[in-house]
Parts: sequence; structure tokens; C-alpha cells
Amino acid sequence: MAIHANTATPFAAQREEEPAYRLVPHNIEAEQALIGALLVNNEVWDRVSSFLEPHHFYEGVHARIYEIAGRRITGGQSATPVTLKTFFDNDPALAELDGARYLARLAAAAVNTTNAVDFAHTIHDLAVRRELIRIGEEVMETAFDSPIDLTPAQQIVQAESHLFSLAERGRYEGGFKAFSTALAEAIEVAAAAYERDGGLSGLSTGLTDLDQKLGGLHPSDLIILAGRPSMGKTALATQIAFNIAKDFVPEVDTDGTVKAASGGRVGFFSLEMSAEQLASRLLSQESEISSEKIRRGQVTEEEFQRLAIAAQRVEAAPLFIDDTPALPISTLLARARRLKRQHGLDLVVVDYLQLLRPGGASRADNRVQELSEITQGLKAMAKELSVPVIALSQLSRAVESREDKRPQLSDLRESGSIEQDADVVTFVFREEYYLGRAEPREGTPEHADWQEKMSEVYGKAEVIIGKQRHGPIGTVALQFQGEFTRFGNLVDAGRLPERTY
Repeated sequence: MAIHANTATPFAAQREEEPAYRLVPHNIEAEQALIGALLVNNEVWDRVSSFLEPHHFYEGVHARIYEIAGRRITGGQSATPVTLKTFFDNDPALAELDGARYLARLAAAAVNTTNAVDFAHTIHDLAVRRELIRIGEEVMETAFDSPIDLTPAQQIVQAESHLFSLAERGRYEGGFKAFSTALAEAIEVAAAAYERDGGLSGLSTGLTDLDQKLGGLHPSDLIILAGRPSMGKTALATQIAFNIAKDFVPEVDTDGTVKAASGGRVGFFSLEMSAEQLASRLLSQESEISSEKIRRGQVTEEEFQRLAIAAQRVEAAPLFIDDTPALPISTLLARARRLKRQHGLDLVVVDYLQLLRPGGASRADNRVQELSEITQGLKAMAKELSVPVIALSQLSRAVESREDKRPQLSDLRESGSIEQDADVVTFVFREEYYLGRAEPREGTPEHADWQEKMSEVYGKAEVIIGKQRHGPIGTVALQFQGEFTRFGNLVDAGRLPERTY
């Protein structure tokens, strides 16, 4: 029911005098009903204030009433037509509506407060629609009269940024949930782990021992994969990404959306290597032909056939690569959201963390603050999209100065923010790399000892789990084939089939 101080309020008269063109979406009656319910029952504030803000109101008078009422309620005071009267005695807009009587009539018209949340949702949604119109007009104006230094591609990114920013502000989901709801979700995860082979509750990396230690890759987790140069960080991340993508089996959910029955769709942000370099690496891993031979075209006819078959497998996998250098974290988040909306998304890989730029027009005061903003953004993305995020990271040179080159948490560059925000921190370590560069002179006793040590570590790698919120830390041994830059399960005597004579 619409409430007016007289038969023609100023804003109602203004609407009547406006020419017959399309007005922006609004609902004065819903605003009046909500304000009235709030003045009658201040508990309404607790139900709507988490998503409804003063700027969502179309009528400025209502926005001011809502704001002042909220300030009193949060301060432990009551908000009624009587207590709010003094705040609006000198308000010209409310004076035109017959002042305090308008507040009283709003409260008197509030028959009940049970529909207050519905009114708030209506007001909120209409505000989002008005903002969409504003963004659309801004995009159109910029396109008509574009600055000379603003390219069309930049305009598109700018528009996407505005839209996704609105999408973040325009949600009223969230807040507290009953513990019974969270418990049911936890039971569903446990049931899924029970039904899967190997008992994994997350995505399988394709590496058995790593899966057993991590329980797979879990939605909303930020996983840091760190290491010194040439340890194989990118190779391991690429292999995990492809293992998950090639195992993707779609399944239609009850709401009609397509989800992953196994495997998943992967978004790979490669800030260091080009898409072509990553593709060559994947082809080398799958075809078991060295990347050098592929690049130089030195392949036999039989190898070319293997290459063609491997290319078909790689092409069929839902693996999407973005090789834009120096991406701002805000742009990366926007592109990940778009990928999920258009194709679905089950895993994000970022190679690597230190090459991302903080959001906004200016950089932070120091690198620690920048990395903190970036890691917080990646963790927020993992939670929002409900996917695991693997972010590669460089290590400081402190590793090189120690006799034992195995990395530890303190070796992370800007380790405070990275270690704090990550759910899992892992390190890639290959002792073969360091030992191979310390070969003594041939013929000496030291060289014989060196050969023995090399035989023990040749073709082996370690993934050291330095932090894990949901499980144990420890070391996972893997096989490493340097020629193909490929990791695999390490075969040991316990896994070999029994001999039969």
C-alpha cells in the first residue's frame, strides 16, 4: 500500500510531470513498506542489513531514514517515528512530505513485518538493475567518445570488471548457516570419498602417493607449489592439470547444470610460458618424445604417429590456457569467473604467483603488501568459485646457501602472506639437480662416492608437504623423467607383482 502525506507528494508529482519515456526500475511502495516495518519492529534491521544498504533505495528520503535508523539500532537505541523526528526537523525533503507525520504514517501502514525481507530483496534487485543500466550507458558513452589511449580490448576488460564488481556487491546470499547444514555438506563430502576408488574426497592429481597424502585437491583450497628454478614446478603443475582434464567425465546435475563425475575442467594462467610452450611440454609428456626433438622437427615417422595420437588426447581435454603476462589479480578473477560461467571450472592453476600484479590503478607500498593482496584474492576466488587453486611460487636464494638444499616454509618469498593464506604448501625438490652440478674430477675416490649417490637419486623427485590444514605433512617420492619433464608414480618393490615360478 502506498503511503503519502497528501494526495500528491513532491516525488509523486515529479513522476507525473516526467515525459513518457522509460523510467529506471524502482518501487516506491516496497521502500515505504520496508521503512514502515523497520520503524515498527527494529529486529527487521538484523534480517536485512547484511545485504541492503542506504544507496539501494531509489528515493533519497527513504535512504536517509534507513541510514539513521540503522545507526540508532546498531548503537543499541530504538528507531521509531518519535525518536527519528529530531533528526529530520530541518530536513527540507521530509518537511515537504509533512515531516514527522510521514514517518508515523509509514509505521501505521506496516500491518506486519513478515514480508520485510521480501521487500528488501525487491529494493536490492531493483538497485542492481539500475546499476546495470548505468554501466551500460557508461560503456556506450565510452565507446562513442573513447580516449585515444584506451583500446577496445581495454574497454571490454573495464566493462567486465565493472560487471563482476557489481556481481560481487549484488549478492545477498551468505551470512550464517545452521550447523546442521554444514554437517550435511561434510557428510556428502565423506560419502563422495567413500564411493570413489581410493577414497579421495577431492580431485585426483593422477599421482597415487600424492593423492594419498593430500586426499586429492579440495574445493576452496589454495595450494602453493613452490620450488627453486629447474626443480620442475611448471612441469608438475601442467601434468596435474592435464591429468584432471583428460579424466573429465560430465554428469548432468538435478538442476540441469553439468558437473564433473570425475576429473574436471581446468583453467591454466601461464604468466611465464606461452601457450605454445605449454602445449609442446604436454605433447612431450604424452608422446614420450623430448621437447627438443619436437621443436627441431627431428622425429621419426613412428614418433610422428605417436605425436599425432598424443595431440588428439591433449586437444580433447577441457584444458583452457591464458598466457597473458603480468595479469592484475582483479582481471584474473574476472576471467576465471567468466570461464566458469561459459564452460564450467573445477581447477585453477596460476604459474606463477610473483608475476601477478595487485589490483587497482596503483601498486601497494611494498612487495609484502602486494603479495598479501594477491594471495588473499586467490583464496577468495577458491572459495567463491568452490574450486581448488594451485599457485606456483618461487623460493628465495636462501636454499642455495645451505648444505641441505631441501626447501622449508621460511624459504618462501614474502612467506608471511603466502604461508598464512594457503591451505596447503608443497615444495618440489630434486637432489639429482644439485648433485649433478657438484661432480668431482673423474678417477678420484670422491668421484666414486658421487657416482654411488647419483645412482640413488637418479630419476627421483620429492614433493615436500610443509603445511596442510586438513592432513599430515611429510614427503612424497615421485619418479622424474627429465627428457620429457614428466613426473610419475615411483615404482618400488612393494608395488611389483609377485613372481610366479
